[in-house]
Amino acid sequence: MTPAVLSTEERKLLIALTRIAIKNFDASDWQIMAAESGTSDIVSGHDRLLRSLSFRDPDYDGNAHTVMNAIVSRDHDNLEIIADFVRNRYGDAGESVSTAPGTRLITFRPSVFEVPESGVDANLIAVMTPFSPAFEPVFDAISGAGFLHGFQTQRAKDIWQHSSVIQDVFSLIFRAHIVVCDFTGKNPNVFYEAGIAHTLGKHVIPITQSQADIPFDLQHHRYLHYLNNAEGRTGLVKGLSARFGTLR
Repeated sequence: MTPAVLSTEERKLLIALTRIAIKNFDASDWQIMAAESGTSDIVSGHDRLLRSLSFRDPDYDGNAHTVMNAIVSRDHDNLEIIADFVRNRYGDAGESVSTAPGTRLITFRPSVFEVPESGVDANLIAVMTPFSPAFEPVFDAISGAGFLHGFQTQRAKDIWQHSSVIQDVFSLIFRAHIVVCDFTGKNPNVFYEAGIAHTLGKHVIPITQSQADIPFDLQHHRYLHYLNNAEGRTGLVKGLSARFGTLR
């Protein structure tokens, strides 16, 4: 086990997760999370946490923060265990599914989509391209770049889990660690999907065959320009591989 030395962002994430726990956890949640992180002794050994929860005493918030800090202080990896537990347990109540925690944790309750029960898959890259045979070799290039770093790639067109296509799109983006968006042709579906991915805090990698197709609101983001020929796709694999390597 690695004693925790948290970065500023990790501390902010821990605080945000603790707030969700304070709002939603019951005694069994604390006990299950403790069992998953191997810290049952911390939860059961705290003389006030579960009692103050039961009676909603004013010191419950402080006790929750103390216990969460103790769990993560024991082992740095417990931060991700806590995050996964919160995502999986309270996905339908709203939670952060960001793959790059920011300064704030956004709670949301989507009215258009159903939130998947599963959490983020660290090995999954979602690929958003126009539905056209011309983009099949582009998808193959993206998949090849992902394979070099142990990622798997998926497209919504290859999934049929819901009667609504957009639900499959949302579920795929929700579960993905990285989202590659091809803005070639200014496809409105890809723009919409990129907006979902940005809102969920995903690592979004824009690519395009024409620089003019990058929307104004996204021109300040880095993107990969490529040509849809053998040489151009080889360059795309090289560029994507370099970026994927930083996100492993």
